Parts: sequence; structure tokens; C-alpha cells
Amino acid sequence: MIYTEFAKFYDDLFDATLYERWAAYVVRQAGIIGKENNELKILDLACGTGRLAIKLAQMGFQVTGADLSEDMLTIAEQRSREADVEVPFIQTDMRSMDGLDQYDIVTCFDDSLNYLIDQNDLLAAFKAVNKHLNPRGQFMFDMITPYQVTEVYPGYMYNYRSEDAAFMWTSYEGDFAPMAVEHELNFFQYNEDKDAYDAYNEIHRERAYEHEEIDKMLDQAGFSGTTPRTDFGEKPFTDETKRWFFSTHKN
Repeated sequence: MIYTEFAKFYDDLFDATLYERWAAYVVRQAGIIGKENNELKILDLACGTGRLAIKLAQMGFQVTGADLSEDMLTIAEQRSREADVEVPFIQTDMRSMDGLDQYDIVTCFDDSLNYLIDQNDLLAAFKAVNKHLNPRGQFMFDMITPYQVTEVYPGYMYNYRSEDAAFMWTSYEGDFAPMAVEHELNFFQYNEDKDAYDAYNEIHRERAYEHEEIDKMLDQAGFSGTTPRTDFGEKPFTDETKRWFFSTHKN
């Protein structure tokens, strides 16, 4: 998924405290490896504007960020300069991960994998991650659940407004894949030269997978099976879990 104008609004719209929880989850799981932070190489896949990658770098990890969106990576690079940390940011497709190194940990959060609406694409991404992990390397990711897609999202609406911008998000049930959802995003940015608002529209499509499907694909890609959890890995999932957290390792 290539974000365009959305990149400009992303940081203002997103709850910054979630990055603290993702970082804490990574630290807990990384402890299993038994190395110091500065000995571990982490790839934050689908890194967006780089907030998590930079936070992990500030904790002493060797971090690289990767994303398909040039717009997101431009913001991420600017953010890393402002934070005075060295984080390489690389543009790549998660289904191939061309141009990337080998890592001890690969992370992929914020339901980025749900944008792979074709099962073959999701399997390709799992295989690409496995290929870029060191022996016994860890893969940590989250995905929104069938419950989130079929029960929570349909009919969901969110509106945001500031002095010079406005944002409207509406979600609908999708018919392009099983357990699918379509998000319509409308942005309005004030243009001082025109004394009027520029309007932008984007459609984002996601789908959910049953955890048995995910586990089967992880096995096919060369990972050990894992039981999904929720609440940033702190609780077991239930039938009304909205987001799964997985931590698995390369066989």
C-alpha cells in the first residue's frame, strides 16, 4: 500500500502511546535471544514514518526501517535527523524485501500485513522475512482479526479537524476478498495561496485471516508455529480479540 497525502496527516492522527507499547513488546520478546540490545540487528518492516524504528534505536538496538511508501520514508528520515539517531531507511516491497540485509529480529506492526489481501502475497511476505532472518531469528508482527473486520469496522466513522486541516475516515465491508474491509479516507488541507482547501481521497483495503491460516503459512515459510495473543502480547486471545500479536522464530 502506497500512502500519498496520508503521510502528511499520519503522525497527527496516530496515538503516539502505541509506539511505547510496541517497543515494550519487542524488548520483552528480544530478551529471549539473550544478547545485549547493541548486539541485535532489527528490521522494522512497513515502518511508516519511523517512530518505532527510532524509538528502538534510542534503546540501543541496531535498527533499519523499510517501507514501500516513499512519502512515509521521507518523513521517517527527517524524524531520525531530528532525533539524532542513525537509522537507515530503505524502500522495498515486503513480498520480496529486495536490497535488505540479514537480521536477528524482523518486526511488522500496525496491521500492515492485512493489506496483503491475496493469500499468496501474505505467504510470499512470510517467506521473504524468513530469508532475511539469521538462524533462529525472531519475527514479531500483529494483524487485525476476523472479529475486527466483520464486527467492528463495518459502519465505523472517525472525524478529525485542526485549524488548517480536516480528515474523515469511513469503513465499509469489502466484497473483494473473504473477511475484507474498505476504508475511505478524505483529507482537506488549507491552501493559503488559494485561500481554500485542497481535497484528497484514498481507498485502503484490508482483509483478515483466521489464525489457523496464518499458522499454516508460517509453517510453510519455515517458522515455528505460535499461538496468537492480544493486548500487545500480554493476554491470551478470545473470540472478541481485535488484534493478534505473533512472535515466532526461524526453524
